[in-house]
Amino acid sequence: MRNRKFALGAAALAIGALAISGCSAGGSESTEEGGAVEMTLWQNSTTGPGQEFWENAIASFEDENPNVTIEMQSIQNEDLDGKLQTALNAGDPPDIFLQRGGGKMTAMVNAGQLMDLTDLITDDVKSEVPAGSFAAETYQDKVWAMPLSVLPGGLFYAQQAFDEAGITENPTTISELEDAVSALKDTGIAPIALGAKDAWPAAHWYYFFAIRECSPAVIEATGDSKDFSDECWMRAAEDLEDFAAIEPFNEGFLTTPAQQGASSSAGLVANRQAAMELMGAWDPGVIASLTPDEQPLPDLAWFPFPEIEGGDGEPGSIMGGVDGYSCSAQAPKECADFLNFIASSEQQTLYYEAFNSPVVNTVAQEAITEPYLQQILEAYNNAPFVSQWLDTVLGQNVGNALNVAVVDMLAGNSNPQKFVDTIQTAGAQG
Repeated sequence: MRNRKFALGAAALAIGALAISGCSAGGSESTEEGGAVEMTLWQNSTTGPGQEFWENAIASFEDENPNVTIEMQSIQNEDLDGKLQTALNAGDPPDIFLQRGGGKMTAMVNAGQLMDLTDLITDDVKSEVPAGSFAAETYQDKVWAMPLSVLPGGLFYAQQAFDEAGITENPTTISELEDAVSALKDTGIAPIALGAKDAWPAAHWYYFFAIRECSPAVIEATGDSKDFSDECWMRAAEDLEDFAAIEPFNEGFLTTPAQQGASSSAGLVANRQAAMELMGAWDPGVIASLTPDEQPLPDLAWFPFPEIEGGDGEPGSIMGGVDGYSCSAQAPKECADFLNFIASSEQQTLYYEAFNSPVVNTVAQEAITEPYLQQILEAYNNAPFVSQWLDTVLGQNVGNALNVAVVDMLAGNSNPQKFVDTIQTAGAQG
């Protein structure tokens, strides 16, 4: 697989997904050269600036290409993968759609469901988007998606909450993070918001313990083999169990959604009911959409996931995916034209402004001013190893089983041994 170590030395980074809803498939319709072209686009932002970005981008592209009409569908983030796979398997996919990458993209390529973009990317885009970002969208030496944003994970927090708890230095070890949790509890705030109802946010905690406990070689090998027999996977589960035992998460975290509404985990941070959240680099935009004035949280800050003493992971390693957009195999050539359009510096600057996160286009990155985004970019660029999210690396079936197994363990219905047994069984089944 070619989906890890994708960003070494790349000066690119960024956001991704806000919450979304509803959908219907539908392929393209076109006539001969210069005739009318109709395409469908599936994306995962339904409200606020994110939704407006896509509406405006489509309108601008249609103005420049009067023969093209693009119908946009907004789909809830947690529903997107399943609905997309159903549409692909039915032979009625959207022409343009959000691409997670990793094992999920590999499966689509092997099924003949994606357009090869390798020779369709313009020289202007190639000169402004680093090769490292394209590497994440590459399989068998061909590019299958246009990268728009890189989503490294870490802990987003409200500086005011840390100040009130007397936390003067960001935690760099798990022990220091546990001390911060204790200090925050003393102030009456929930230390860490977690939207475990959606499974994947809870699984993020296991992912990061795994990237600290497992070597890059093991993570890459497991992505291919789906074999979790290396003891580092067990150690990561034990780390999570031990950390959860100090009760760091918000009350009711098992039934809390991640991104929908003021009571979601992002909403708890936005409304100062929780101090921090482990999330990908799309989180600032989600939090901003859930503050009372729907503006960015003024004291939002970030730090990388703490290190674990004695782990096999390379210190400074980071986890996060690249959000890109693919064209279905039967999409018209104008699909690739649209992807080049949204990767341009002008549209990437608008993307950054809409989602409050850094983008892959290096010219557009010059507009980034937020200190926490600059910190994320620095940590990402300096990381000795970058892995995509484990559920993306492992593919939909094994990845989903992993996410559910993490929630089961956090709910007290499992333990580290049962957890590893569960994901090992899922991996053996593919």
